Amino acid sequence: MKESHFQTIDWYACRSTHGGISMEKQAVYSMTEGSPARLLLKFTIPMLIGNLFQQFYNMVDSIVVGRFVGANALAAVGATGSLNFLLFAMSFGISAGVGVVVSQYFGAGSMDMVEKSIINGMYLLAAVSVIMGMTGITAARLVLTALDTPEIILDDAVTYMRVSCAGILAIAAYNGVASVLRALGDSKTPLYFMVVACFVNIGLDLLFVIVFGWSVFGVALATVIAQLVAAIGAFSYALHKISYFRIKKENRPVRKDIMVRCFRLGLPIALQNALIAFSCIFLQKVVNGFGENVVAANTALGRIEQLVQQPYNSLGAALTSYTGQNIGAGKIDRVKQGYKAGFRSVIVFSIIMLIPCQLLGEQIVGVFVTEPEVIAIGARGLSITSCFYFFLGMIYVARSVLNGAGDAAFAMINGLMEVAGRVGFAIPLTKIPFIGVWGIFLTTGLTWALTGIVSMGRYHKGKWEFKGIS
Repeated sequence: MKESHFQTIDWYACRSTHGGISMEKQAVYSMTEGSPARLLLKFTIPMLIGNLFQQFYNMVDSIVVGRFVGANALAAVGATGSLNFLLFAMSFGISAGVGVVVSQYFGAGSMDMVEKSIINGMYLLAAVSVIMGMTGITAARLVLTALDTPEIILDDAVTYMRVSCAGILAIAAYNGVASVLRALGDSKTPLYFMVVACFVNIGLDLLFVIVFGWSVFGVALATVIAQLVAAIGAFSYALHKISYFRIKKENRPVRKDIMVRCFRLGLPIALQNALIAFSCIFLQKVVNGFGENVVAANTALGRIEQLVQQPYNSLGAALTSYTGQNIGAGKIDRVKQGYKAGFRSVIVFSIIMLIPCQLLGEQIVGVFVTEPEVIAIGARGLSITSCFYFFLGMIYVARSVLNGAGDAAFAMINGLMEVAGRVGFAIPLTKIPFIGVWGIFLTTGLTWALTGIVSMGRYHKGKWEFKGIS
């Protein structure tokens, strides 16, 4: 097979059409041959652009609310972030698990199993999303009250959380289809629909908030509608262009073994995300105790850090698909080469992003809010957390390789480290007189360092080499 950035395989699928046979050609991409660094770069760039667009419209939500409604409305949106992440964690995990299963069967050349994995993964994903969405809608006020959410922002926070949870199925549908497309080596198509969703979201933000005056409700509704547009677009494309999504009748029945495999690989990732969310909720409770200005500053900083993480996140998604395909093909040495390429990329990304965060903190935070006190708090917090970006990047690299290899046990270890860091550092650090509120941001950085070191240690221990299709 000729080497290139992506190895293109032309699979020919026979489909019966009203008593006849039609031959259709489709292009999918294998990452089991060629330069690992080039493959990862080729895969990462579209992912990065798509993720940046996604974060861009998340940032627009915060900018529109923070500048056109006020810091309290921004704080209300931020107060729900960790809770929403907790409720979405299961669907995110199942999506990732389905992607790993599909990538491994694809790498092994088991094309019927690819179809069966797609349809059974979608069955599982739909059921989980409905359950979690209903849970969030009914429990929103109770949980936000228990977290000591300031009374002045409580009603808006409840509204934002309920509307977001009502749209969880749309978010899960997009992530599920995108995960499968990436597992097949296609990182570009999800980008196109994310770009469309971005512009839909921005337009609806401005319409709902500035014109209609719907405030926090309008921002949440705009996001849900944009995600629905992305989900419908991605699914329609996949159904039309990728034969594996036009599931043959014999591959449609529920397969317990496949669902269990998707669940077994996805559940630890979901629980990892849930543990991370729990640790963030704990930290949010500490943040809430310092008042609405600190909550608003922390919300702005969170949006900035979501943007900063996108190169790592995109590289991680590339490594998961890359690792899954090469594990399926039995090419362990290529997985190791991919990890080394990821390590070098993290060093470069971290340096590039550290400099503006250290020098232009007030200007960056000032994009989100206009209150001088909030800007000052956020800028100093950014100068603290940005020192730990290398460790944050290595969490993504090591975790993605291990997840792609099917090392399900590590996902739980990763989540527990995040809990240990945020729960273990937050209260002691904020109680030290000369640290005080800055302990919130130091906690975030130290948690990244702890988790990154443990993640790298798990990779170098080598147990992942014995995982894979079973």
